[in-house]
Amino acid sequence: MPEAIRVAIGLPGNADDDHLRFAKQLGCDGVVLATPARLPGTTHWEYDDLARLREWVESFGLRVESIQNTPHSFWDKVRLGLPGREAQLENYLTTIRNVGRAGIPILAYNFRPDPLYRTGTRPARGGASVTTFDRDLIDTTKLTHGRVFDADHMWEAYTYFICAAIPVAEEAGIRLALHPDDPPGAPIGGVARIFSSFEGFERASHIVESPAWTLLFCVGCWCEIGGTANVLRGIRHFGPRGQIAYVHFRDVVGQGDRFSECFIGDGDLDVTGVLRALRDINYDGCLIDDHAPHMVGDGEWAHRSRAYQTGYLQGLLRALRDG
Repeated sequence: MPEAIRVAIGLPGNADDDHLRFAKQLGCDGVVLATPARLPGTTHWEYDDLARLREWVESFGLRVESIQNTPHSFWDKVRLGLPGREAQLENYLTTIRNVGRAGIPILAYNFRPDPLYRTGTRPARGGASVTTFDRDLIDTTKLTHGRVFDADHMWEAYTYFICAAIPVAEEAGIRLALHPDDPPGAPIGGVARIFSSFEGFERASHIVESPAWTLLFCVGCWCEIGGTANVLRGIRHFGPRGQIAYVHFRDVVGQGDRFSECFIGDGDLDVTGVLRALRDINYDGCLIDDHAPHMVGDGEWAHRSRAYQTGYLQGLLRALRDG
């Protein structure tokens, strides 16, 4: 296992000093920051604010592996291909430049205009709470944005965005990392989910071929799409091309239209096989646990579950490295 592969931890938008202390106590050297509340701005992020954010993280002996997602309002018209997207795109390009200037290497994004969608929860091991998805429970008549946005429309919107964004990311010295649709499959709320298949990611990778175009490789989403075989296919295809920026690691039970989340190692995923595949393609980025179950005594961020899952991943990596 290359020494560069490492376990980081994903922090919530309201992360504070205690979250960073917690990350360091777990033995992590890096963090992923999700839409940080410390960053002000209504249309874009400024360099000075981003630099202060990085310096704050580094003051705890940690590094910023990535910032994951900008506020939805920064580019909702861009993702839906609506009038007004030109101005939003220019602001997004400003954010890209400022992220690079601030020394942050990755800006992750998704091209899903709606929030993460689940239909319920269930009790997992010992009564821990995990989320579930069942497409039969969706109201298919509800249009979340007032009209249908079909696949052709969404591909045009993505092409418009990525053709402008990738050259700026190259100049800024950062990578843009695309997260899959979650859940995958058929439209939800009338919006096509174009990043729900291997073929969708492969198509996107050729729109603007560049080392700045990468994936936020969410193992859970790839497993939802097609099980462990699909996860391994994605790793073995995109990994050797340098197109995996970092990895979300979680486990699921079921696929497609019906699945639930679970503790890492309790689901359908061949966890060790996936880590071996990452080793075999010389992956040199970070892993973070993702969508942690809620254990007894957990707060909103599920810190107890995250500690368990982070340690689980660290142990597996050590065993593979030493084995």
